[in-house]
Amino acid sequence: MGDGGKSGKAPAFSAEVLDRLYVTVLARKGGDPESSYTAKLYSRGTAKIAQKVGEEAVEAILEAVRGDKAALAAESADLLYHLMVLWADAGLDPAEVWEKLGQREGTSGIDEKKARKS
Repeated sequence: MGDGGKSGKAPAFSAEVLDRLYVTVLARKGGDPESSYTAKLYSRGTAKIAQKVGEEAVEAILEAVRGDKAALAAESADLLYHLMVLWADAGLDPAEVWEKLGQREGTSGIDEKKARKS
């Protein structure tokens, strides 16, 4: 599955999977809620999607605190999936998020937070 980039080589699974996931969840918009969990989320509205993101974030946090790496990976996957659904629901393209991350690259987190306050 890769070494998390420690050797300088790209892991076998890269962030491109997130772009593919986004395309998939976007395609489920307007789909049949009886045959697609993603379509069911959309049909329940933004507040429910946001609630699911929060629930998955809490579950990921709990697994991190427990020290269960495998469970943290699974919950993180769930969190990323639900976040992609939330983005698609809001019309936010992941490229906009990647751009924000790119703008922050090489900037101290402390300096970046200070800049947001002004």
